[in-house]
Amino acid sequence: MNVPLLDLKAQYATLREEMMPAIEAVMESQWFIGGPNVTKLEEEIALYSQCAKGVGVSSGTDAILASLMVLGIGTGDEVIPTPFTFFATVGCIWRTGAKPVFVDIEPDTYNIDPAKIEAAITDKTKAIIPVHLYGQMADMDPIMEIAAKHNLFVIEDAAQSIGSVYKGRKAGSIGTTGCFSFFPSKNLGCNGDGGMVVTNDEPLASKLSMYRNHGMEPKYFHQEVGGNFRLDAIQAAALLIKLKHLDSWSQGRRDNGAKYNAIFADCPQITTPTIRDYNETIYNQYVIRVPNRDECKAFLIENGIGCDVYYPLSLHQQECFAPLGYKTGDFPVSEQAAKEVIALPVYAELTDEQIQYVGDKVKEFVTK
Repeated sequence: MNVPLLDLKAQYATLREEMMPAIEAVMESQWFIGGPNVTKLEEEIALYSQCAKGVGVSSGTDAILASLMVLGIGTGDEVIPTPFTFFATVGCIWRTGAKPVFVDIEPDTYNIDPAKIEAAITDKTKAIIPVHLYGQMADMDPIMEIAAKHNLFVIEDAAQSIGSVYKGRKAGSIGTTGCFSFFPSKNLGCNGDGGMVVTNDEPLASKLSMYRNHGMEPKYFHQEVGGNFRLDAIQAAALLIKLKHLDSWSQGRRDNGAKYNAIFADCPQITTPTIRDYNETIYNQYVIRVPNRDECKAFLIENGIGCDVYYPLSLHQQECFAPLGYKTGDFPVSEQAAKEVIALPVYAELTDEQIQYVGDKVKEFVTK
């Protein structure tokens, strides 16, 4: 049996009749930059995320970068992320000239450990970037309390978590800004690159809109130096179609995660995801921990099962961040997770037979 990690063709097959007329309408209009599709998507994502405003941008990376820029973060400042996340979270901090100051993660959720944040704060700290990893939100209440105490911005990296819920509040709605990615593999993915910043600060949203277009307002007059962070209208049109299906897809992923949990319940060698009682995950990834992870990955691939490691090397160990002066052992929880985690197929279109096959093969490996 062949079970890909993600089957976008299976998803597209259910959407073709809706998708093609929307794309063709953009082609007929020849309105590719901004316009009604982008405006409508911004309104709908903001409403969906319990936010006042949405600002479409060119990627999840640029959502983080633009947030940092409009908040005035740059050379001499410090920003607190975790070392266990996709590169863009920290790469954006670096690109502004600010210094990333890492804080280790919780061993079960893989999200930033709020209990370790305050020790990392200095008089140069300007912001915290909690990452809602794998589709589950970080513990935001203590993070926001710490931020308020020290007058810090909070940028939610919700690239993997659109629609996830923390104590009744949607991802992106709690911090200063929330940053979404619409990379094709995300629960809400477009036909290329795309992203959005959401916020409840309307003046900040206006500034973001200006920054995404080279800081220009009005045309050819530049108050600030921004960037080309605009969302394409074709991507917005595709996302408007997909947004209507997002909740059902996320529920399908939760259902599939529950099926895996049941299959693995009698196998102590496998650590299944921990989802906090107050959280609702969207399972952007279903990630387990196993001994001999690299051998497990090879075994699964040999048996036709798509899988991947998010992420195999903590960011403080990446060569490009060597100037920060961190060393192996500085963030042991992150480093251990990087040796043990592996993501299994969890997309909504999976069949029960496929899920059982994947589960059986994982158990076969860990018990042999």
